[in-house]
Amino acid sequence: MFRTLNFLYKTCNIKTVHTLTRVQTKFFSLSSSLRHGEYEWQDPKSEDEVVNVVYIDKDGKKTNVRGKVGDNVLYLAHRYGVEMEGACEASLACTTCHVYVHQDYLDKLTEPEEKEDDLLDMAPFLKENSRLGCQITLTKEMEGMELTLPKATRNFYVDGHKPTPH
Repeated sequence: MFRTLNFLYKTCNIKTVHTLTRVQTKFFSLSSSLRHGEYEWQDPKSEDEVVNVVYIDKDGKKTNVRGKVGDNVLYLAHRYGVEMEGACEASLACTTCHVYVHQDYLDKLTEPEEKEDDLLDMAPFLKENSRLGCQITLTKEMEGMELTLPKATRNFYVDGHKPTPH
C-alpha cells in the first residue's frame, strides 16, 4: 500500500491522492479482531470447549494436543510445534498442510470445497482420507481425532527441510 501511495504522490495531484486514500480506507478494517491463527493460541474457556487431537508426524511420533471448538487444525499444529508448514497461511493456495484423517472421523468433517479437492489432486502421497489441515475446524464430535502428516509435502524446499510457520 505504501508503494502505491508513493507512486500516486509522484504521478497524481495531491487532491487525487487524498481522495483515493479516503476511498481505500473504507474497504480496509483496522479493528483489533484476531488475525489468522491467534484464536488457536487461546486456551479453552471451559471443559465443554475442549477437543483433544493427536498429530502423528512423518516419523510416527505422536503429539497429543488440547484444542478447543473452533480451532483450525493448521494453526493449532503451529501452537504445539507440529511440523505442518501451511505456506499459504490458509488461503487455499498450496498443499503444505496436507493431512490424513483417521477413517473414524472422516464423516464428521464438512465436505471439502471444490478448490480443496483441486489442490489435493496436486498433493504428493494422496489417499482417500486426505484433507487440508487449514480447512478443518474442530467441533466437539472430533474429540480424539488422529491426523497423520504425509512423508512429504509439495513445497519449494529440498528433502530434510524442517518447515516452520510463516
